[in-house]
Amino acid sequence: MIEIIMLPEPFSFLTSFGPLRHVLARGEVLFHQDQPAEGPYFVQAGEVELVRHTRDGKQVTLFRGLVGDTIAEASLFSDCYHCDCICRSDSVLIGLNKALILREISRNPVFTNTLLKRMAGQIQGYRRRLEIMAILSAEERVLAALEEFGQPNTVMQFSQSIGLSHEACYRALSKLVKRGRVARIGRGKYRVL
Repeated sequence: MIEIIMLPEPFSFLTSFGPLRHVLARGEVLFHQDQPAEGPYFVQAGEVELVRHTRDGKQVTLFRGLVGDTIAEASLFSDCYHCDCICRSDSVLIGLNKALILREISRNPVFTNTLLKRMAGQIQGYRRRLEIMAILSAEERVLAALEEFGQPNTVMQFSQSIGLSHEACYRALSKLVKRGRVARIGRGKYRVL
């Protein structure tokens, strides 16, 4: 049985070239730092982290990739991956063919513009998330994240995405609800008023 994989623009043309689907369990590693770079990936389901290892053995989380994100875009212009990709939940990732993408970049301006627009949008999102994570007050951080991104997943995942413990996030949400700035719209679901 042939499975049809739906990818966002500009990667939708890759479906006719058989992109590779990777189904991984929580804790599995998709690729390792210094491994030859095969290309970027699209997160179809789950959650992954890009983690770099420092010279003194520490781990630094560079990015948390969620459904709809592309990851390891720099691999298009690198011989090796500069970090590990670790699944933080059961995940499905679609491998994007590096050679095909580079070919399209060199010959198709519409593809190139769409790709650059997508990457620029992701960079803006990364920068906004860093800005939110720099807010010291847990309440203000939670409020800013809800205003900017909403709550697309569980409170636990939401808290991790903004660098708070789930306990601190629940306390902040409770205070924001009491102050009338946030509404609880269901079990574990919140929105800004």
